[in-house]
Amino acid sequence: MSKKTAAQPPEKLTGIKLTKVPKTSVGLKAIVSALTHVKNEVGIVKGISLLKNINQKDGFDCPGCAWPDPDEKRAFLAEYCENGAKAVAEEATKNKVSPLFFASHSVDELAKFSDYEIGKSGRITHPMYLPEGKNNYEEISWSKAFQLIAQELNELNSPDEAIFYTSGRTSNEAAFLYQLFVRQFGTNNLPDCSNMCHESSGVALSETLGIGKGSVTLDDFNHADLIIVIGQNPGTNHPRMLTALSETKKKGGKIITINPLPEVGLINYKDPQNPLKWIGKGQNLTDLFLQVKINGDVALLKIILKLMKEKEDDKPNSVFNHQFINEKTDGLDTLLKDLDTYSIDDLIPQTGLALKEIEKAAELIINNDKVIICWAMGLTQHKNAVDNIREIVNILLLKGSIGKKGAGTCPVRGHSNVQGDRTMGIWERPKASFLNSLEKEFKFKAPRKHGFDVVEAIEAMHQKKAKVFFGMGGNFISATPDTEFTADALRKCNLTVQVSTKLNRSHLITGKKALILPCLGRSEKDYQASGEQFVSVENSMGVVHQSKGHLEPCSEKLLSETAIVANLANLTLKNSTTNWINLKSNYDLIRNKIEATIAGFENFNKRVRVKGGFYLPNNARENDFKPTATGKANFSINKPSEIELKNNQFMMMTIRTHDQYNTTIYGLNDRYRGVLNERRVVFMNSDDMNSLGLQKLDLVDLTSHFNNEKREAKGFLVVPYSIPRQCTATYFPEANVLVPLKSKADISNTPTSKTVIITIKKR
Repeated sequence: MSKKTAAQPPEKLTGIKLTKVPKTSVGLKAIVSALTHVKNEVGIVKGISLLKNINQKDGFDCPGCAWPDPDEKRAFLAEYCENGAKAVAEEATKNKVSPLFFASHSVDELAKFSDYEIGKSGRITHPMYLPEGKNNYEEISWSKAFQLIAQELNELNSPDEAIFYTSGRTSNEAAFLYQLFVRQFGTNNLPDCSNMCHESSGVALSETLGIGKGSVTLDDFNHADLIIVIGQNPGTNHPRMLTALSETKKKGGKIITINPLPEVGLINYKDPQNPLKWIGKGQNLTDLFLQVKINGDVALLKIILKLMKEKEDDKPNSVFNHQFINEKTDGLDTLLKDLDTYSIDDLIPQTGLALKEIEKAAELIINNDKVIICWAMGLTQHKNAVDNIREIVNILLLKGSIGKKGAGTCPVRGHSNVQGDRTMGIWERPKASFLNSLEKEFKFKAPRKHGFDVVEAIEAMHQKKAKVFFGMGGNFISATPDTEFTADALRKCNLTVQVSTKLNRSHLITGKKALILPCLGRSEKDYQASGEQFVSVENSMGVVHQSKGHLEPCSEKLLSETAIVANLANLTLKNSTTNWINLKSNYDLIRNKIEATIAGFENFNKRVRVKGGFYLPNNARENDFKPTATGKANFSINKPSEIELKNNQFMMMTIRTHDQYNTTIYGLNDRYRGVLNERRVVFMNSDDMNSLGLQKLDLVDLTSHFNNEKREAKGFLVVPYSIPRQCTATYFPEANVLVPLKSKADISNTPTSKTVIITIKKR
């Protein structure tokens, strides 16, 4: 195989068409789009059968986002969003990637496909092997594949020379077995996709509130006076969230939106579950939009805090909830003293906003006590990302807006079980109490040394300190930053293994040898020795519920992720007392082990069979902050951005299109931003375009600048857009090559995909 196999999507323009940005979201167009994808992938009859089972209490969990389902009544045939329908249609596609496909297409040839073309190739039907020096994958038996992996693992000088990555779609049962296998093997090298998205949230929330999860439930949206959505685009990334926001509005609540781009999903919404709402003007959602500069969030939040303090000083007890503060918090005096060291006049330029706009936001916060603040990667992928979230917590603590109905923290998670994976122990820095429980239940000595997170894993592979990479789901090369550096790191491995449903670019950037292990999808039946199984997942609000597929597997050669882990562990571990084959035969046995080792899973098998599932304990929801270092909720001191751009530099953030979920490209249209049939675009402020002498659709090259290093992404079309001066936006994974691996968030180590300094050069 050529070592020059392309790691990046090809520089290939596909015929852009620009349309007017729509004034409303969802509605009939979303339904038509979803049904069109379903028809093309699986056909209408099979598609309707699929759709009626998505997110139903006796159905399967959507493999897309982690937005929760209603606790009570669910919509018949429509408890999903447009992108959820696309995700399920792609999983159940009639297209197959068989051994004949691999024989007909070399790795180098497939690397020239776009990510869209790679994904549309279809479901992988057989385990495949790429021998050293070859350019075509070959079929391999499951037994030989497991033997090959076991041999490579057992020949390592140390267990720490292996990396075990996890994506967020893995079930609780598979994730628990996976981390158990890895720790019995002898390492904590368990990086996961959380390292690249909400790790900053977990760090900040654990420090301030004692739990790395949000504190609200879906029902809280029905009782909130004010919702603040900051650094998030739910219309594309979590469309069902719009229904919750709609309910807030119907009950008289207000919504503030804070984002560098105006997103139509947060402006106006048509309920797809109500045909009477498909026509007409739709429902206005946002009451106040603050178009903040990229990475101006701490400055903005600090101004709001100062305005709250000014009002409280002027009229004591009118803003702060002193009873809550005195009983439940620590560090108020330090926070207030720190606020006095900042000047609003000095902070304002970082925000790009007028003070009057910020004063309106502060007034809404001051006048309402039941406040929910929602955020996503627009806050978590900056150098000061942890500061972003801690500053949010400061606002909520001053108002006493934690642990009450209609108020609290709401980090909106991505993959449908990314939160559950962490609960199950997928973490490179496990707590001693968790390891103690594993040791007691499974009679082995768990490793205590912290493992590699994603950034550290890439560096370790690049330095040849890690020689085997095992990916449990996901598309590692397209999800990670610094594409060429990461590709070089993977190529230095002796073996790379990918557990996958569909073909993706990570199958083409490999170690000396590579394996693809095809697994069942969420929508497919899972047969084991004791009969048909179900799995469980945890949504972003801490509800654990079951998921059971209804389709026959697309190939008789597929194994469940749980079976893959159990078979590999059984063959690899020489001294394990765990009966791996017994565990995979009946998932109830796995759930019994989860119950025995993880708090909150008492009577797991009984409670998970109750339709709708059950809530895990959440101390912040109960106003119990004992897990923090002080035993109380902690105010914190946070710093605004220290980045200063030169005149010819721009801040770039990576974003998704509306035809995309994470690294999966469903189509080439970003309907909500008016960009059709093209992904290689850079959104720019029109005044910035004029200053560079650029016209609409000029072809440009982008160069990122970090520590005197330069990275290039060539061939992007300029699209004028509503975005603050010196701010730009590009799609990922096309622009991931520009994100430096060493540019990462303080404390959380998350890559800074939202603060990339670039220059732009016309071709």
